[in-house]
Amino acid sequence: MIRIGLIASFLAATAVHGAPLKEIRLGAAVPLSGAESKSGARLRDGYELAVELVNQAGGVEVGGVRVPVKLVLVDDKSDGAADERAVEDLAGQGVDVMLGTFGSSLVEKGSAVSEKLGVPYVAATGASKALYQRGFKNLFGLQAPIEQLGNALMRWAEEEQQRGRLPSPARIALVWEKTAHGKEYAEAIKDFAAKTPRRRAAWTVVLDESFELNAKDYKPALERLKAANADVVLVDAHLPDYITMHGQYAKMGLCHKMISYGARGPEREAREQLKAAADYVTSAVWWSDEMAHNARTAEFVKKFNDKYNRSADWYEALGYEAVRVSLEAIRHAGATDHAAVRSAIAQLKMESLLPGGFLAFPEQYGGQAQYLFVVQQNLPDGSAPVIYPRIAAVKEGVAPNPACATSKLAGK
Repeated sequence: MIRIGLIASFLAATAVHGAPLKEIRLGAAVPLSGAESKSGARLRDGYELAVELVNQAGGVEVGGVRVPVKLVLVDDKSDGAADERAVEDLAGQGVDVMLGTFGSSLVEKGSAVSEKLGVPYVAATGASKALYQRGFKNLFGLQAPIEQLGNALMRWAEEEQQRGRLPSPARIALVWEKTAHGKEYAEAIKDFAAKTPRRRAAWTVVLDESFELNAKDYKPALERLKAANADVVLVDAHLPDYITMHGQYAKMGLCHKMISYGARGPEREAREQLKAAADYVTSAVWWSDEMAHNARTAEFVKKFNDKYNRSADWYEALGYEAVRVSLEAIRHAGATDHAAVRSAIAQLKMESLLPGGFLAFPEQYGGQAQYLFVVQQNLPDGSAPVIYPRIAAVKEGVAPNPACATSKLAGK
């Protein structure tokens, strides 16, 4: 970008050393319009709540002084080029930390600009492992790798299979978005199914198909899915594609013993549009509000409900934690100097809402956090309890899908 060198020079030339810190500025380019607007709005809500609460507490202590926090939001319109421009503009405004956009494809664009400008970029979303294999020093990701999502789903399915609730051998239909995120998900499923002789005997992939993001008509792919005669359907999709695809799936009368859309499933807008068709959809996620087993998580759940009059999903929780990471690093650094903040994030190990109870950004994983996913399942009462791992489970999962008992095209 032709402006990057000028902005970097401006930032270096205008750095004021030793001046009293009056404000901490967090920049965020997020999709508030376009295909990812629903997800982007959820991320924004998490960012805004975290900033609001820290300011209510008097701000962040930096060098013995409480400093207020300002969040500067820009709409990247769900467009990579627009996100790049927005990150440049935010850097030019002198933000101290860049909070990430929504999704691996957009994070790929914005984080590259932030890296060139030397501004720490804290990505609340962006689970593709490929993002963290580019040698960047300023990128830190809160989402555990997408391959672990696939593993979590398959481990639950394997347990259900061993209990006689899913058939053995079982036929898997694998459908994934044509992105690095989708490719890594598909590879994780196939690696799991092929890892040992026992698994190779228990699982067979009978359909392996990708699709373009934001498609409108999935009927040709769904016809191939119908013909595959699968037992288990595993899809990796963003929220708009999940809603569109599963709506068409239901209209065709399809039903399978297990179906998942990766991390999608219990979102309020999806349940409202899909209604009973979304029942028993299984998802693996980075956080659930049913994990409120400690004071920190319970406080977040309550504060979020109080502010927005709805329950938080993983989107908002990750946004909230991204702000906490940024501010905790500034507190440790005792300054907003970009290099000092970057170093503080790299060394950070902090208590967290996320599974495992803490967050760190290991250098050996390129600055991507590592922790276990939780599996949840939509139930007809509108809930989506955690069903796996068993140590975190609120309810037992349901398999096979009981809705298939009334479907004429079950598994076809």
